[in-house]
Amino acid sequence: MSDYLMESIGLLLRWLHVIAAIAWIGESFYFVALDNGLEQPRPGSAPAGVAGESWSVHGGGFYHKQKYLVAPARMPETLHWSKWKAYTTWLSGFALFGAMYLSQPQLYLVDPAVAALPPHLAPLLAVAFLAGGWLVYDALCRLIGFRDGVLGVAVGLFVLAVDYAATHLFGGRAAFLLVGGVMATIMSANVFVVIIPGQKKMVAALARGETPDPVYGKRGKQRSVHNTYFTLPVVFAMLSNHYASTFAHPQAWLILALWMLAGALIRQFFVLWHAGRRAWALPAGGAVLIVAALAWMRPSAPAVAAPATPATTPASATAAPAVSADDFPLVQKVIAERCAGCHADHPTLMASAPKGLSFDNPQTILQHAHGIYHQTVQLKIMPLGNITHMSEAERATIARWYDAQSSKP
Repeated sequence: MSDYLMESIGLLLRWLHVIAAIAWIGESFYFVALDNGLEQPRPGSAPAGVAGESWSVHGGGFYHKQKYLVAPARMPETLHWSKWKAYTTWLSGFALFGAMYLSQPQLYLVDPAVAALPPHLAPLLAVAFLAGGWLVYDALCRLIGFRDGVLGVAVGLFVLAVDYAATHLFGGRAAFLLVGGVMATIMSANVFVVIIPGQKKMVAALARGETPDPVYGKRGKQRSVHNTYFTLPVVFAMLSNHYASTFAHPQAWLILALWMLAGALIRQFFVLWHAGRRAWALPAGGAVLIVAALAWMRPSAPAVAAPATPATTPASATAAPAVSADDFPLVQKVIAERCAGCHADHPTLMASAPKGLSFDNPQTILQHAHGIYHQTVQLKIMPLGNITHMSEAERATIARWYDAQSSKP
């Protein structure tokens, strides 16, 4: 029952996380589009202090929005704060990450093929990544200030460094999530630590009858712009854990970098679009990067060595024996020993079999032969973190069986 309870909690957290993220990103995109689409009001047509306005039509009604350069002369009775969507997104995401990855590091965080990271230290290092990412980013912003071009390059290089470090310390799936998590933490902390406190100081000054310091608005705008460029890269990093060809690549950090850069270019296109510019080179460049990444990610069939013979190989060697399409029991034995911890009617490593695939039934193994071969031989991402210690000889056994199976008329 406890396993089922944890699975149910994971389902609810994932649902909440996605809903909150949709609301936050949607609102963020809306305000960026609104800000970039503002027009100068006609002289005498707007109250003093209005820097721009915008008219729009939606849902059968007309809307008139006005932006004050610093603040209105009088505090409005009702003021909308854009913060809870950001907080809910981060809190639900961290709770989900904790329930799955931090609580089961040997399954999700650690991959011996990547680094010899002790399972008891992996969760601490993962949390340190999230906290440290924000501290370094915030320090860069405060040191460089409003030199936005220099700061943009510095932040980009920092994200690339996080990408490289994560993919060389953690298992691929966890590494991509952590890179996205670092960026998402920066986005949420920008709201919690910089944007909202700055806005509160401006509101407090206005309530005292003082003119608010414009630096708070300028700093909040800077962090908000950073957030909008992070959105598409973060969404890709979070979705990529469902697509093993991304995080299982030998140069996974470069694959992620290509996708994130493509996302930032595409986002920049829409930012400029709302300002009235049509920079078609940006989505074209993003498309080129995506096509290049997809071509590079395409898995190639590994070379399967010829079966060992007594005349050439010592009896103690671990080379896999020859396997034919009809020699199915040997493959069943490998799957029962290395895969049934998850893929069984009653798995021992998780609450239920992923995707409902139980390999207790031989027919299911035959039906999913390509998937088994692809995950265990081509990508080598299964078993998770190689927790059941599948050997190279056993992977070669599956490869030979799949090859023989595929060549049957």
